[in-house]
Amino acid sequence: MSIHTGAPAPTLKSRIHGSLLGGALGDALGYAVEFDGMDEIRRRFGADGLTGFEALSGGSHFSDDTQLTLYTVDGLVEALEWANSGVGADVNACLWLAYLRWLATQGEPAPASAPVPQPRWIDGHTVLHQRRNPGRACISGLATGEMGTAVRPVNPESKGCGTVMRSAPFGLVPHITPDAVYKLSADAASLTHGHPSARQSAGIFSLLVHKLVSGEGLAEAAAGVTAHAATITGVAPELPERLQAALQLADKGIVRPEELTQVLGGGWVAEEALAVALYAVLATTPGDSDGPDTPAVRHFRDAITLAVNHGGDSDSTASVAGNILGAYYGEDCLPGDWLEALEAPDVIRGMADLLVRVTTGEG
Repeated sequence: MSIHTGAPAPTLKSRIHGSLLGGALGDALGYAVEFDGMDEIRRRFGADGLTGFEALSGGSHFSDDTQLTLYTVDGLVEALEWANSGVGADVNACLWLAYLRWLATQGEPAPASAPVPQPRWIDGHTVLHQRRNPGRACISGLATGEMGTAVRPVNPESKGCGTVMRSAPFGLVPHITPDAVYKLSADAASLTHGHPSARQSAGIFSLLVHKLVSGEGLAEAAAGVTAHAATITGVAPELPERLQAALQLADKGIVRPEELTQVLGGGWVAEEALAVALYAVLATTPGDSDGPDTPAVRHFRDAITLAVNHGGDSDSTASVAGNILGAYYGEDCLPGDWLEALEAPDVIRGMADLLVRVTTGEG
C-alpha cells in the first residue's frame, strides 16, 4: 500500500513530527480506557467504543508510553550531539542516563551505585513528571542501578510491551543501516527487559519505522519485517507467529474486538502490542473519505480507533499504531481536532525539533 505515487513524499521533518505526535495521540486516546474491558468501553461510549477525544469530558492525558518515547529521543539526541562534535559516545549509555532521569521524575530513587545524570531541557517539563501508570519492569529494571546489556539484560524474564512502546525514535534516525537500527533498539530494550521477545519486538518495530521513513509502503514494510523476524538468531518464536497472524487477520478486514484479542492477544506483552498495532494500520485503508477528512486523516482515525477498542493495553497498541502511520504519512495524517485536544504538544514538538536539528542541521 502506497499513497505517495504522484505526490511529494513527506519530508523527514514531517515524518519525525508525525510519528511522535501520532504516537502521543494514540497513547492519549487509549490511556482513557487502558484498564477497561470491552463491556465497560461499550457501556461508557456506546457500541462503537471510544472514537475521539470529544467523548472524554474530563480531558485527556498521555501515559508513560509518550514520556519514555520522548526520553528515548533525548538519549539519542545526546549521543548524536557528542558525535556531531567529534566525540564518540556509547549510545546505550546515553539512553540509560536518559531513562534514569525519567525514573527520577517518577519519584523513584536510583541506588547510590547508579550515575547521577546532568539535567537536560526535557527534564524541565512538569507534564513529564506525572506518574501515569508506568510499567513495572521499566521501573524495576532502572531501579537496579545496573546498565543492562544484550549479554546481561536486567529483568531477564520480562517481556512486557514497555520496550516496544518507546522504540519508534530509533527508526526515525536517518543515514544508518537497518542492522544498526535493529541493534540500537534491541540493545536499549535490554536496559529494562531481558526476554528475547521484548528485545526482538522492539528491534523489529524500530526497523518497521525505519523502512517507512525510507519510503517503503505499509504492506511491503510489514511483510519485510515479519519475514526478517523469523531469521533472527535466538528468535523468540512467538514474535514471528504473532506478526504473521496480524497480516493474515488484516486480510479479513475489521473484525470484532473479541476475535482480535483471541488471535493476537491484548497487547500487554511486547509481541502482542506490535501485532495489534500492525493489524490496525493494515486492516484500515486510506480509501475515499466522507466529510472534510483527507484519506490519510481518515485512515489515522480508523486505525487508532481500532487499536484502542479491544479491551487490552489500549494506550500501547494505539501509540504504536500512531507512530507507524505518522512515520508513513508525516504530519498530514494527524486530525486537527485531535491535535487541539493533545496534552503538551509543545513539549512533543520541541523534542521532535531537537531530533530534526541533530540529524539534519535544520533549525
